[in-house]
Amino acid sequence: MWGGRFAAGPDAIMEAINASIGFDRRLAAQDIAGSRAHAAMLGATGILDASDVAAIREGLVTVLSEIEAGSFAFRADLEDIHMNVENRLRALIGDAAGRLHTARSRNDQVATDFRLWVRDQCDAGIDGLRALQRALLDQAEAGADWVMPGFTHLQTAQPVTWGHHMMAYVEMLGRDAGRLADARARMNECPLGAAALAGTGFAIDRDMTARALGFERPCANSLDAVSDRDFALEFLAAASICAMHLSRLAEELVIWSSAQFRFVTLSDRFSTGSSIMPQKKNPDAAELIRAKIGRIVGANVALLTVMKGLPLAYSKDMQEDKEQVFDAADTLMLALAAMTGMVADMTADRAALAAAAGAGFSTATDLADWLVREANLPFRDAHHVTGTLVALAEAKGCDLPDLTLDDMRGVHPAITSGVFDVLGVENSVASRMSYGGTAPARVREQIAVWKDRLG
Repeated sequence: MWGGRFAAGPDAIMEAINASIGFDRRLAAQDIAGSRAHAAMLGATGILDASDVAAIREGLVTVLSEIEAGSFAFRADLEDIHMNVENRLRALIGDAAGRLHTARSRNDQVATDFRLWVRDQCDAGIDGLRALQRALLDQAEAGADWVMPGFTHLQTAQPVTWGHHMMAYVEMLGRDAGRLADARARMNECPLGAAALAGTGFAIDRDMTARALGFERPCANSLDAVSDRDFALEFLAAASICAMHLSRLAEELVIWSSAQFRFVTLSDRFSTGSSIMPQKKNPDAAELIRAKIGRIVGANVALLTVMKGLPLAYSKDMQEDKEQVFDAADTLMLALAAMTGMVADMTADRAALAAAAGAGFSTATDLADWLVREANLPFRDAHHVTGTLVALAEAKGCDLPDLTLDDMRGVHPAITSGVFDVLGVENSVASRMSYGGTAPARVREQIAVWKDRLG
């Protein structure tokens, strides 16, 4: 591989640290696609004879079929996927294989392969997010008017609807899909033809190879083309935010499925038991999703750390870019699939949700708003009056609707019997008709919007 520059081969330790075929074999399909596009361009521009191009094309088809069949013999001494493919191609077609590398370098070759792979992961991630959104939409539609407690600080705040809570995650995941789509659009430029770092003296057609590989255009600067890994970092950043959202939902499922809450029941398909406690049904899938953000964020930090001190253009440090991205992509797709299964299978307990919705003085804000509307109190005064009534109910061991009208008028004489119309949780959620609010009518509007977007 090294030609005449070196008189001896590498030490075994050098070979071990230098080889990447143990992981970059995952780029085989992308590598062969890039080579086929490059060969076709070399033929179209007259740089290679048509007979060589035909031999290369057919040879690469054979190599890919061997890899897909599992019969290809990967060799660590050939370092990476590029040289493994080229070596096998030479064995199949002879000297024509050596002409394939005309007007390119492994630097632009790997940059192209890796972009193609990450681009595919963006598409797969968007598909996974859409599937999860549809599962959440089904839950939201089934419980658009089911009341449940809304929390701040994990303390009861105000009543909301189950559908509204599910739709919050639909919105989050929609932004995640948007980030992946944005990242895909920015990475959709082709490095092939940048060669080692300075371009090439051959009269190549970079637009042709870019089109053949589905890129919008060639990268405009050859130095940037081979030294950039922004596309991988942006994918990891989007994946990290998505994993954070999945972790938050997983945490809620862990809490909600506990005996203390009983808001949801997770299916047996996404739960496990205990080796010693026969009664246990553990939400292990949710807990593992909650933990997997560590791997994805870790991959993001690791690649940022690799890239932060590198001068232009290519350094061997950049070989450390792939394992983190491969692992993060695998982890994200597994977490999305597991969460989609859990959400689709889980059963919400409407009665338990409703019982909890009215606890903890959850309609206190409705009382304060009523005082503003009906008694013309400034909101800060209404807030104080309501707080006094909450303290009174707490002292009596009851909830706000259980106070008598005399109890309430003893705190403020402007209170009338009409106040009891706003203290029920059903009335509370129905009144939240502002855009984006929890009222069932608003929830159903948003469900319809998202169903239309997702098709």
